[in-house]
Amino acid sequence: MERVAVVAAAKNGAIGKDGWMPWELPEDLKRFKALTLGKPMIMGRVTFEAIGKPLPKRTTIIVTRDKDWSYDHENVRVCHDIESAIRLGDQIAASTGANEVIIAGGAQIYHLALPFTTRYELTEVHADIDGDTFLDPLPRDQWHETARQKIVNDDGPDYSFVTLDRV
Repeated sequence: MERVAVVAAAKNGAIGKDGWMPWELPEDLKRFKALTLGKPMIMGRVTFEAIGKPLPKRTTIIVTRDKDWSYDHENVRVCHDIESAIRLGDQIAASTGANEVIIAGGAQIYHLALPFTTRYELTEVHADIDGDTFLDPLPRDQWHETARQKIVNDDGPDYSFVTLDRV
């Protein structure tokens, strides 16, 4: 089973500011949708609450330490540690015919899921961006770049869609 982190990060590692992304990149959002449709997604409670609702055609597995937190929706599951979330994601993917589980953030979830992650679908934002949430630097000796597509953005910073596979 592939476990794929999907994330956008600035040159300085910023991935968030005030509970949301510190940029508007419509093509990145389209890519996120294309990469995640039909697949179970693991995300933290804060990220889920920032989105505000379950995304259609995906099962969302929310990781929270709060044992009392719940969300009543047929496509939402709650786990209290990353290992349980990974196991549940694998089970859901296998039962639905998906070959990937998506790691969808935020920073703490990317950090906790790193040992289980087999691929990164990274949007590299080619600017230092003011943020309050940062992605841990990936150990470059553990990842091999297998694809890159540069996007020239007339309305903001240029960026690249990058695929990194675990070595």
